[in-house]
Amino acid sequence: MVNGQLWGFQYSPYVYYNEHCIVMNARHTPMVIDRGVFDKLFSFVEQFPHYFLGSNADLPIVGGSILSHEHFQGGHHTFPMEKAEKEFGFEVPGFADVDCCVVKYPMTVLRLNSQNKDHLCDLAGKILAKWRTYSDPAATVFAETDGEPHNTITPIARMRDGKFQLDLVLRNNITTPEHPLGVYHPHAKLHHIKKENIGLIEVMGLAVLPARLDKELALLKDAILSGRDLRADETLQKHADWAEALQGRYTFTPENTEQILQQEVGAVFMQVLEDAGVYKRTPAGQSAFLRFTASV
Repeated sequence: MVNGQLWGFQYSPYVYYNEHCIVMNARHTPMVIDRGVFDKLFSFVEQFPHYFLGSNADLPIVGGSILSHEHFQGGHHTFPMEKAEKEFGFEVPGFADVDCCVVKYPMTVLRLNSQNKDHLCDLAGKILAKWRTYSDPAATVFAETDGEPHNTITPIARMRDGKFQLDLVLRNNITTPEHPLGVYHPHAKLHHIKKENIGLIEVMGLAVLPARLDKELALLKDAILSGRDLRADETLQKHADWAEALQGRYTFTPENTEQILQQEVGAVFMQVLEDAGVYKRTPAGQSAFLRFTASV
C-alpha cells in the first residue's frame, strides 16, 4: 500500500543500480507532480527506509519517462546528488521545523529536512505551487508560453539521520529556435555523447548513456592511436571536434587512451547536468536562484 492505495512493486530489468525498483499505481492514471506525490513518496520510504524513492517530472522533455502511467523509481543506492553538500540555507516563515538549503550541485536542487513529515510535505507543496507560476524573464524562466506550462519539479525522498529528507530539482521544458530540444536540455555540442532527455536517474548523477558509445569509443581509441582522420569516418566524425580538443590537452598512449576517454565522457556528462540546470552556477545564475527562494 502507498498512502492507503494499492500500488505494485517490481525490480527493474535494466538494473541501473543496486535494487533498482519501479513502484507503480495499480490504477491507470497519468503522471502528475502535486502536493500528494510527496505523501506517496514518503509512505513508501517509511516502509522501506533503506530505499530512496523519486519521480520523474510530469512534463515532456524533462520527464525522461512514460508520462501516461503514474510510477516512481527507487532502490538501495547512494547517488552523487545525495552526497552533495549544503551550499547555503534559507528560512521559510511558518516552517521553522524544516531545514531548507540549496545543494551544491550542477542542477538546481532545494533540499528539505525535518522530523515533521507533514510540515515538510506542506512546504514542498508550497514551493511547487510557487514554481509552477514563477517567471523571471531575465533568467530565461517562463512559467508558460501560449498557455503551455513549463515549470515542474523532480522530487526524491529518503530517510537520512532519522529525518525525512526531500530533494526538489527545479525543471523547465521551454524550447527556443536556438535550442529546439529544450533550453534546459543537453545542448547541441554535447549530442555526440548525450542527446536524450535527462530523467530521474541522470538528475541524481548516474549517466545513462546510449549503447552506441560502447562501439564508438572503442573505434575512437583506435583512430586516435593510429592517427586516422576522424572527419573522414562517418561513424566518428561527430566526435572529431571533441577528440581534437582532447589531443591538444593529452598525450595519448596505448596505456592511457581508454581511461582518458572514459574520464572525459564523465566531464561531458557534468556539462549535460549543467545544461539541464535552470539556474547556472554563475554569479548571475545564483542571484536569480536567490530571487526565487526569496519569493517562497
